[in-house]
Amino acid sequence: MKCAVSIDLDGIGCYYRIHALGKPPGELEHVILERALPRAAALFAQRGLHVTWFVIGRDADGDAAVADRGARAANAERLRTLAARGDELGNHSYTHPYDLARLSPTTIDTEIASCDRVLRALGSHVRGFRAPGYDVSPAMLDTLARLGYRYDSSVFPAPGYYAAKAAVMTALAAIGRPSGAVLTNPRALAAPARPYRPSMTAPWRRGQAPLVELPVAVTPWTRVPAIGTTLLVAPAWVRAKLIDWMARRAFFNLELHGIDFADAEKDGIPGELVDRQPDLRIPIEDKLARFDAILDEVKRRWTFATLAEVASEAQREL
Repeated sequence: MKCAVSIDLDGIGCYYRIHALGKPPGELEHVILERALPRAAALFAQRGLHVTWFVIGRDADGDAAVADRGARAANAERLRTLAARGDELGNHSYTHPYDLARLSPTTIDTEIASCDRVLRALGSHVRGFRAPGYDVSPAMLDTLARLGYRYDSSVFPAPGYYAAKAAVMTALAAIGRPSGAVLTNPRALAAPARPYRPSMTAPWRRGQAPLVELPVAVTPWTRVPAIGTTLLVAPAWVRAKLIDWMARRAFFNLELHGIDFADAEKDGIPGELVDRQPDLRIPIEDKLARFDAILDEVKRRWTFATLAEVASEAQREL
């Protein structure tokens, strides 16, 4: 019984794109890595827990010739410290384009390879990838295989989440504010929910790829998302029930997001985004208490590991 905790370090701009809110405040571009990441890192460090951080390469590219080069260099140093203490740094693309899976193979290769370059400069041996918006494609697997990656963790076979996302995107389009997000390939909704070796031409099916797929957690049968945002905003009894259901799985791929550790008031996040992100309405003290309770419950049933460690075992077994 293994649980791997991973955190997608999506910036505030990603959520402004999802909700079609226009250009985000420039002063908040790095708030997730500057404010939320240290809170999350402190929580995990107190528990001696090693986790996987999925990094957007641009946010930590201290070599980029841009006005905020200093902020990016500071982000890189935070991540370098985490890697030095034993955490894993994972590839989340260089600029986080939600439609990455639909772009040309050359663009896909550049996005993944550019992030890989940034992470390797931090002293990290990069083993895994998670696609923006959970949408994976054969071209992505081609690049990951070329780079020698051990795993992908992009498949999220959650029909309910897909339906809710489609409804929100349809509503935004109807009022002339199309979302920047995209819907994943619907065939991924029927993908295996346990670790598997994917087909290089159809990542949502079993095959003989040189890397393994580690799907994001959904409950057995009903495939309800068992991710950080769901657990965070749900009532305590629902959180307990979701974890009970997940106990039927030997592997719990518990995905969190950096924004789960943001505090709207303390971090100066505008009300226009708070209105659309329920998790931002919860004070950070309450969030940390809830995550403490979640991790306590998980610890009773699973042994913690990084995604790379889980993938290493899966490589031998699949």
